[in-house]
Amino acid sequence: MKIITGKDLEPSFFSYQEEGDAATVKEILDQVQLKGDQALLDYTEEFDGVRPAALKVPLQTIKESREQADPDFLEACRLAADNIRIFARRQLGQIQDFEIEITPGVKAGQRVIPISRVGVYVPGGSFPLISSLLMGAVPAQVAGAEKIIISSPPSFSGDINPAILAAADLIGIQEIYRLGGVQAIGALAYGTETVPQVDKIVGPGNSYVTQAKKIVLGRVGIDLLAGPTEVMIIADQSGDPELIAADLLAQAEHDPAAIAVLITTSSALAKKVKENVNKQLQDLPTGAIARQSLDRNGAIILVENNEQAIEIANKKAPEHLELQVQNQDYFQEKLLNFGSLFLGQQTCEVFGDYTSGLNHTLPTNTTARYAGGLNVLDFVKLPTTLEITATGLRQIGPAAATLADWEGLAGHARAARRRL
Repeated sequence: MKIITGKDLEPSFFSYQEEGDAATVKEILDQVQLKGDQALLDYTEEFDGVRPAALKVPLQTIKESREQADPDFLEACRLAADNIRIFARRQLGQIQDFEIEITPGVKAGQRVIPISRVGVYVPGGSFPLISSLLMGAVPAQVAGAEKIIISSPPSFSGDINPAILAAADLIGIQEIYRLGGVQAIGALAYGTETVPQVDKIVGPGNSYVTQAKKIVLGRVGIDLLAGPTEVMIIADQSGDPELIAADLLAQAEHDPAAIAVLITTSSALAKKVKENVNKQLQDLPTGAIARQSLDRNGAIILVENNEQAIEIANKKAPEHLELQVQNQDYFQEKLLNFGSLFLGQQTCEVFGDYTSGLNHTLPTNTTARYAGGLNVLDFVKLPTTLEITATGLRQIGPAAATLADWEGLAGHARAARRRL
């Protein structure tokens, strides 16, 4: 990892990065919409090297995967799902149906209605992201979604990784399709002879999947447009170099495009962290990927003071932000832009990925400036209601007609005045 100073950061460090081959993605989506299942099978054979006998996974296969799964794995999934469910239920409790009298005779209200059909995309390439299945499906269940389906590529010996099937069955999801990549997003957005159309698609993917989600947005809802995963750690001289190095490597091992950054006021800590990173890389099974990531995107940034560290963090708006500092409360008050904040030496980002109850589908690529992570509220909608009596009409009708006049919308004004 390179050590640089805060003043030497390039403007590109803070820039939104466009990714994905839009033309290729659009062509695949168009073919899925035009040819349906045929296109899904053709693209699965082309990109995943297998032509499934059936796109939908048989229920018997799902059940057998769970029966044959390691008990410790199932227990870990159960713990993670339970904690995600606890947090999601508390979130859902923050909103409710209500009706309020705005002024005499004018009643306005809100209803909390779950989204009906949700598709959860689960990557299954180098790493089967079982946790992403839980993060997408459990909040949708808590919200009350009527239909939840899973789509995952058949990249494990020509089929979906059995751990994904077992975890899905554990939480009660039994409609699963052997589909990955852009073609999976197209199938969920448009529907085919076999795959049902959904109302919202959630779940992470590579740059092509992200570009596909961007294109189908509007036809369906999506969670967010995720770029490469990120961690930023702010530490002072009290930071633990061994733990900081471990957390940087945990993020860097995702893929060569991952971003792992340390910001510190301590040059001594910077050197120790760099030494620990190199030492831990030697026996890390995913070390080759992590090394590429750190060489390409990793950095240890030396800053003059805490204020400069906070300024950089707020401008970068990282997906994951860890604090190992003495005056934690000061930092917590000043830090505004992040997907999720992890406080103290024992609170590594990994726990947010799996078992703490937080959702790990978070904004990346500077989008934490204006967005938060996936949560149970992403699976409900809040339509409103209005009821006006004769008394209420006298209260708000004339002003409505006046505003319509000023906008030049004569039909609007007449509709209001006919009631007056």
